[in-house]
Amino acid sequence: MRYVKFGRSNLKVSQLCLGAMGFGSSEWRRWVLDARAAHKIVGRALDLGINFFDTCDFYSAGESERILGEVLLRRVPRDSVVVATKAGNPMASHCNGRGFSRKHLFDAVDASLRRLGTDHVDLFQTHIWDPATDLDELVDAFADIVRSGKALYVGAATMPAWSMALALSKAAVKHLPRFVSMQCEYNPAHRECERELLPLCRHEGLALIPFSPMARGFLAADRRDPANTTVRTQSDDYTTKHYHRPADFTVFEAVATVAERHGRTAAQISLAWTLAQPGITSPIFGATSEEHVDAAVAALGIELAPDDIALIAGAYAPRPLTGGGH
Repeated sequence: MRYVKFGRSNLKVSQLCLGAMGFGSSEWRRWVLDARAAHKIVGRALDLGINFFDTCDFYSAGESERILGEVLLRRVPRDSVVVATKAGNPMASHCNGRGFSRKHLFDAVDASLRRLGTDHVDLFQTHIWDPATDLDELVDAFADIVRSGKALYVGAATMPAWSMALALSKAAVKHLPRFVSMQCEYNPAHRECERELLPLCRHEGLALIPFSPMARGFLAADRRDPANTTVRTQSDDYTTKHYHRPADFTVFEAVATVAERHGRTAAQISLAWTLAQPGITSPIFGATSEEHVDAAVAALGIELAPDDIALIAGAYAPRPLTGGGH
């Protein structure tokens, strides 16, 4: 395992991050794993040198955080791992049970710490972007959370480039802790962040920790073949909505061609492509078995040739921008 600087900070993280969205309750999503299955996956990740783990309060209504705390933080010394979580998605039915008000953010970080069973997270991040957010309040609240010791660093997910630029500027003017990372969707079939967000983050030295480097499993197998149907492909409406364009299957075909050249799987090539892009720090991958962890770590050793990258890049068709900026 290789360890890299987390943006401009002095923190070191493994070049892969294990995402815990798949840990929790099958009542939330049919494909989600319980604590017993999570134990094996987290254990394998630790054995292979992964020290970076990402979760969120919204995943399984907090059960993901509880399980990650149980299977990770009660297993290894707290200072040996880097734990990230997120807030912003609805956690209650009332109007202040979501978003980026001081009220919700302070409630959210305290609730996350209780579920994880720790006194701090290493990285506290915004989750789904709300365009009505007052950036001054967000920057000030995040800075106070850092100063309280409840989070060591703060970052963002799926924030438009203009919002990130303003947030960085406001923190600099006020001499406050600034965002150190960006978590955005990025893989061979989803590249909208290349337009503005990634260039900004690279210029500002932010750690880039893309999620869905294998397109939520879409790029792992040809989903047109009924033999490749899984519980997740049957129930994950996000993947069906965002990754079943004709152009996405063209991308899959290019990825599969490169996989055959290298004697690897399409999932490994998709991850290797994401890792090879400029400025990428640590892609966040999900796993539902120990074998998935093994395969992801093995992808670190894949070196794609320029013609491999060109073949995959040439298959892409841009999407319209969304409110999240990419």
